[in-house]
Amino acid sequence: MRALVVGAGAEGRFAEVPEPVPGPGQALVEVHHVSVNFSELRHMGRLPQGMVLGYDAAGIVIRAAEDGTGPAEGARVAAFGPGAWAERVAFGTDAMAVVPDRVELVEAAALPMAGLTALRSLRAAGPTPGSRVLVTGASGSVGRLAVQLARREGAHVIASVSSPGRAERLAAALATDRAVEVVVGLDRVEPVDVVIEVVGGPALVTAWGLLKPGGNLQSIGWAAGQPAVFPPNSTFALGEARSLSSFGDMAAPATDLAHLLTLLATAELSIELGWHASWDRLEEARAAQLDAATTGKITMQIAT
Repeated sequence: MRALVVGAGAEGRFAEVPEPVPGPGQALVEVHHVSVNFSELRHMGRLPQGMVLGYDAAGIVIRAAEDGTGPAEGARVAAFGPGAWAERVAFGTDAMAVVPDRVELVEAAALPMAGLTALRSLRAAGPTPGSRVLVTGASGSVGRLAVQLARREGAHVIASVSSPGRAERLAAALATDRAVEVVVGLDRVEPVDVVIEVVGGPALVTAWGLLKPGGNLQSIGWAAGQPAVFPPNSTFALGEARSLSSFGDMAAPATDLAHLLTLLATAELSIELGWHASWDRLEEARAAQLDAATTGKITMQIAT
């Protein structure tokens, strides 16, 4: 079957790879759509040559798991797992969820990594109703979902973006109320209880300085590609300890993925699609991801 793999020059290329053989607790999925996450096309040089790319997929179960777990044959599913950019993939049934009728498969494909990261990092940080939550890179896929999910928890959300244009688009898309502030940069942000930090570099340092005693910063991305240089003694403060946590727990996501899909189906959550075309146009997908003017998820169609 056909798949997108890491080429010899750290580029994506098509290759013929063996058909997947589902193991215990795995279902075979015919992939219809996939989405591109931040590092998947930008940092292929870090991956082994020949490795099948991608993690996010949506499609149809063509062989249910032999142990009786998970979705039935014919079910529309979203799934998360390595090697997703292929015509057929064996996914663990603990890593997939049935897609509600109201949700298009392309939307479902855009959800797994971004949605699970936003949901689980917020859960780990523990915002409470009325707490102040800062989300950096809020116009990106993870950031935008984190803003919506934090608002559902009753938090006051400060959504930080990099430009006035992004601020206008985000505010319009989210129909923000008084409990969501969309700001450009971090210069005028007042202290916060929780930070969901996607940008890294100088933004991470600044966001840490905005954290109240007892607050938690979840570092979940490094879009800036720059080092974070903390001034001397900036990690020390009197009072209840602040904490900076890295986050990357994507284990057994089926239940959380089903929850996110339900929120999408009931319009309690929205996801922005920025570029979509056939996976044969991979180089255009790469260009769209590198284009700062493109917001929303980059998605590719595998099967018609």
